[in-house]
Amino acid sequence: MTDPQQNTAVQAGPAPDVAFRLGGIGPSPSVPPPPPVEVADPPAPEPDSAAAEPTIEDQAADLARRIAQELAVAGPEGWRRLEAVFVLTVAGGVRTARYYDEADRAAHVEPTEAILELVRWQREVSARLGDGPWWRMLIRFDVIGQLEIDYDYGDEPFPDEHLLVPEAYRADLETFPRQRLPTWLAAYLGHDNRQWRSPEQAAVRTRADREAGIAAVRSMDDFPALPVLWARWATIAAAFVAVGSEWGPRILPALGVFEGSSRSGSTLYVLPGGRAALSGGVWNAPELDAAYNDGAEFPELYAGAPEWVANQVLNPRAERGLMSFCYWWEGDSWYRGDSPTADRISQAVPGIWTAETVIEVLCGVLSNDPSDELRTAAATLVAAAEAGVVTRDTLVALFSDPNDDIDSALYQLSLAGLATTVPEQPRRTGAAADSSV
Repeated sequence: MTDPQQNTAVQAGPAPDVAFRLGGIGPSPSVPPPPPVEVADPPAPEPDSAAAEPTIEDQAADLARRIAQELAVAGPEGWRRLEAVFVLTVAGGVRTARYYDEADRAAHVEPTEAILELVRWQREVSARLGDGPWWRMLIRFDVIGQLEIDYDYGDEPFPDEHLLVPEAYRADLETFPRQRLPTWLAAYLGHDNRQWRSPEQAAVRTRADREAGIAAVRSMDDFPALPVLWARWATIAAAFVAVGSEWGPRILPALGVFEGSSRSGSTLYVLPGGRAALSGGVWNAPELDAAYNDGAEFPELYAGAPEWVANQVLNPRAERGLMSFCYWWEGDSWYRGDSPTADRISQAVPGIWTAETVIEVLCGVLSNDPSDELRTAAATLVAAAEAGVVTRDTLVALFSDPNDDIDSALYQLSLAGLATTVPEQPRRTGAAADSSV
């Protein structure tokens, strides 16, 4: 999975995938050590022109090359390429470097304090290039001199292992004030538990809304009815499980889970009494960005919500202040507070909008050019799921590859209460079998 970054390629080459692995074992001593890396001096000025002062970009690039040179010198014997990550604020950070040999085995070497000092210097220089310095610098270098450097300004959430404590970022912002913060980081530093809703808080808020005449918005066209939505969610989950994909939605007992590749996602909790809560977040929701960065009012996601809409049935994003929508099913309809309409949260929910949408998802999982027979089998599965009568044969008709995991797919539908078992014909033995001849 690739994290979009603000990239600066010091030497031409393909854009790096900064989500590289840092694991491995020690290097092989049989590979010769790398040659020294030379960095060309800036071109001399023309005789008739005044010597130009190096630009901030030049200074930042030169320091980046020096860091790569120092990392190269510090590497173990036999390394062929290195990958280093520096996660930094004025209050400290994380540094790590991996050196890979010719057999792609890796050794970890802690970057020295001298290298770290160069990194701090480079970060301070780069701060003058935009709205504050980078928070992560990722370096790739090899023995033939190819160098790639990515500056990560937090456009997307950092991996957990690279996320520092809030105090570190606050200290950094005091030194390097910024006009805006990424929504996820602004929430990390200042969510103040505003989306937290304990059962006690939910009960108090529900009574207060009732007394103030605050009612939820009845959602007529955003989502299918709960039983249909649940069936479609489970069907898509079964498809992704059948083909062995790590992506796609999943079904747990009374719970649907979806995390999209764009870092948006949702949960669907199904409760006794025909109730459900669908909540989650679009990772760059404009409403949250405006609230955290511009001082706009935070959306009242729970306005008019019943008391059972509480933490236990809310998406985990609520704990981080990053939940951007909350719907609940009660009676025979969906309801919402200040949540956006469904068309603005589609990336955070599986493709459950229509039966045809689900069919397209199923066919897309299995083929780039689905046949008519495949579409018919997919349509049959969707109809059977919505009726709650999926059998093993229904799945086998669609997932015909011997490597498809029919058992796990059927289990997803069974957890959703949509699978049924066809009674086996009793075997005829003894006299009964003879009499039929």
